[in-house]
Amino acid sequence: MTDESVTVMVVDDHPMWRDAVARDLAESGFQVVATAGDGPEAIRRARAARPRVIVLDLNLPGASGVQVCKEVVAHDPSVRVLVLSASGEHEDVLEAVVSGATGYLLKSAGRDELVDAVRRTAVGDPVFTPGLAGLVLGEYRRLATVPPPAAAGEPAAPRLTERETEVLRLVAKGLSYKQIAQRLVISHRTVQNHVQNTLGKLQLHNRVELVRYAIERGLDGDLDGDM
Repeated sequence: MTDESVTVMVVDDHPMWRDAVARDLAESGFQVVATAGDGPEAIRRARAARPRVIVLDLNLPGASGVQVCKEVVAHDPSVRVLVLSASGEHEDVLEAVVSGATGYLLKSAGRDELVDAVRRTAVGDPVFTPGLAGLVLGEYRRLATVPPPAAAGEPAAPRLTERETEVLRLVAKGLSYKQIAQRLVISHRTVQNHVQNTLGKLQLHNRVELVRYAIERGLDGDLDGDM
């Protein structure tokens, strides 16, 4: 996927900041197909423009960024949301991820970091300001400390192939698709295909749910010795 093929929408209630981000992304080769300054406008324009990536602020009038993320992703699960926020509060980060955001970047990030984050978000890689990825993974470990009891008569978990399980373990460790591809000596596209197949088998919707599934089953700890 080339930068020229990636369509982007920028949502922020500060016009100067919104225009600056849109300009930086356009100058870097992305197609900026829409911008918005409030929550309801963002939802309307996202549905009309159908961008690949939405660069989204959390603090919006009319509807919060979290609400925008929930509605946009529910309407079109293929949309990737990269939160670009001034807040590094743990609660904001976790709420954004739970709402469907693929990544979370602080506004203190430089232009090159933002461009790289949009590029990675477009292919489904989780992108976080350093330190926040560990927070998200740690929270899912905490939530998975006590796995939910299996319901009576619950069907057995779908059977994954050896390679799918291997990819799942690396996803749970927080590796990007590119890092997984390099580690397993396979193509980036093959990694994506394995992830999509696994999501389908497990009836999950996104990478966040996949990580939680893996952690609940202890798969994130299987590779500690050779990392």
